[in-house]
Amino acid sequence: MSETSSALLREPWTDVTRQKEADSFGFWIFIASEVMFFGGLFLAYAVNHYLHPHAFKVAVQHTDITYGTINTALLMTSSFFMTAVVRGAPAQMRRTTLIGLSICAALGIVFLVVKGIEYREDISKGLVPGAGFPLEPQAAQIFFGLYWIMTGVHALHLFVGICLVLIIDTLVARRRLPLNSPTIEVVGLYWHFVDIIWMILYPLLYLLGRWS
Repeated sequence: MSETSSALLREPWTDVTRQKEADSFGFWIFIASEVMFFGGLFLAYAVNHYLHPHAFKVAVQHTDITYGTINTALLMTSSFFMTAVVRGAPAQMRRTTLIGLSICAALGIVFLVVKGIEYREDISKGLVPGAGFPLEPQAAQIFFGLYWIMTGVHALHLFVGICLVLIIDTLVARRRLPLNSPTIEVVGLYWHFVDIIWMILYPLLYLLGRWS
């Protein structure tokens, strides 16, 4: 076994190839469970949009498209840098990998800050389902209930992604994680998954029915 392969190998595995296959399999099982979870939320949105089209049209006009668009641009840019990381790491491009990971984490943090500002404005406008909800018809509360759940769960996933990226960045910087480690690819795939979820949330919560 080569020195590089030995550095990659973790217990209980005795073969690097099998370890990589297990890492990939475990990750895709996790992604499948996440797709089922978000799929349930998207189905709930679709059903309620069908049942209450006017209420959803009214509600979507009260989400802040400026904040939503800024955050979309941030995540699209972060995906570009994560792609550079996933491509550059196996090619032993350490500087590219470190810079790309740092930028991804920074853009993710900025996303959460922007989302926090947006949440504060939503709360100040009373756009939280419950007593005193300002929009009519009352079914608009269903839209905002889904808005808070879906964006909140997405933000939690992004926070986890930021933590993972910072950990990988630190390990690579300290040379405790080889650049060709499958862990980097798995974290990259997770990051892209979180970005894709937002690309679905953005039109649902900010665009659909806004100008019709």
